[in-house]
Amino acid sequence: MPSSAPSLPRRFLRTLRLSLFAQVACALVLGILVGTLWPQAGTAVQPLGDGFVRLIKALIAPLVFCVVVFGITKAGDLKAFGRIGVKALIWFEVATTFALLFGLVAGNLVAPGAGMNVDPAQLDASAVDQKTGGGSLPSTSEFILHSLPDSAVGAFAENSLLQVLVLACLVGAALLHLGLSRVPAILPAIEQVQEIVFTVVGFIMKLAPLAVFGATAHLVGQYGVGVMTTYGKLIGVCYAVALLFLLLLAVALKAVTGLSLWKFVRYTREEMLLALGTASSETVMPRMMQKLRQAGCRDDAVGLVLPTGYSFNLDGASIYLSVATLFIAQAVGVDLTLGQQVTVVLVLMLTSKGMAGVPGSAFLALSATASSLGVIPAGAVALLLGVDRIMDSMRVATNLLGNCVAVFAVSRWEGALDVARARKVLNQEITVTAEPDAEDSVRGEAGVA
Repeated sequence: MPSSAPSLPRRFLRTLRLSLFAQVACALVLGILVGTLWPQAGTAVQPLGDGFVRLIKALIAPLVFCVVVFGITKAGDLKAFGRIGVKALIWFEVATTFALLFGLVAGNLVAPGAGMNVDPAQLDASAVDQKTGGGSLPSTSEFILHSLPDSAVGAFAENSLLQVLVLACLVGAALLHLGLSRVPAILPAIEQVQEIVFTVVGFIMKLAPLAVFGATAHLVGQYGVGVMTTYGKLIGVCYAVALLFLLLLAVALKAVTGLSLWKFVRYTREEMLLALGTASSETVMPRMMQKLRQAGCRDDAVGLVLPTGYSFNLDGASIYLSVATLFIAQAVGVDLTLGQQVTVVLVLMLTSKGMAGVPGSAFLALSATASSLGVIPAGAVALLLGVDRIMDSMRVATNLLGNCVAVFAVSRWEGALDVARARKVLNQEITVTAEPDAEDSVRGEAGVA
């Protein structure tokens, strides 16, 4: 009697048609193959990834504005919002400091640049200027001033998240001050705009496999796999330290909220794979905000902590910068003292906060660190030109998970986390969908809200 079960190819095609995760995974593998076998073709499809990133970035500013304003007004307590901001900044500073220290300890123990005996005079320092466009990281005062908008339209046009956050906080405070009885139509309108933006994000996400294919094929086609052998030790150290740091984050998340980081990764596997494939955490910010809200985090906590973390909580970048600084010093034969390594931590604690959105920011931060030490030739930063792009996956994954853990932790700290719902969502007792207004699918009595 013939079996009624569908054949393996049919099950695969059905999964591929219904699962964004399967589509992105296949696109990732296909991109690696095309980039390896036909490098020129891989480079030619780069616009697929770049175009997707541009579309998503166009929606981030209005989405952040709507979520923050709606969250403040819905919570009805501006002081609570201020406490969330202060607690988020404390968490960010502690997390990035640990990341920097982890990187320095690993760089000293493994010494990835030892024995390279590089002559800095033979390096092309001008290549770093080309990478950074001759720019520079903002000073502390410039960073603070740039966070304050001088034009309401300009904040959105320039996609400056910190400026949009400031505007959103002011609008939310004004709505609380006036009271909804005096401006009854504003909050429903903001909520409707938020729903429209989420829906548009859903449309754009259907193009995610094309974006991952284009970005991956370009990366492999341009840089090849040879760089893995040349910089294998440095790459291995950075990825190992990032994994160790994520394990520490998992312990912290479990201790603070009782939630599992692994289950959260499984819950957001589509977004994680997309971020890795496009080497950009911004491409998944809208979806991550949506999923964090569905997992029990209050709107005001999600709207403030996650976008702010994109500028202040760059854990993966911090690991890379500390390891890379020691790698450069070791490669050119400079033995940094304990005092100089403390200087590295202090300098990177400042420069890493102004990196977001600055072209070639990693090289600018490394150049600033080398200049502050006075013993590492500035041109030595060019050593990392061939490997910097390979580090994107580590930086993106660590930055993204670090910010999501921060949302859960600060929400729990402020009493803005529905832990029971979070457990049900992460345990897949409640299956949430990508649509903002769709009803949750509940499995069994345990999932009844």
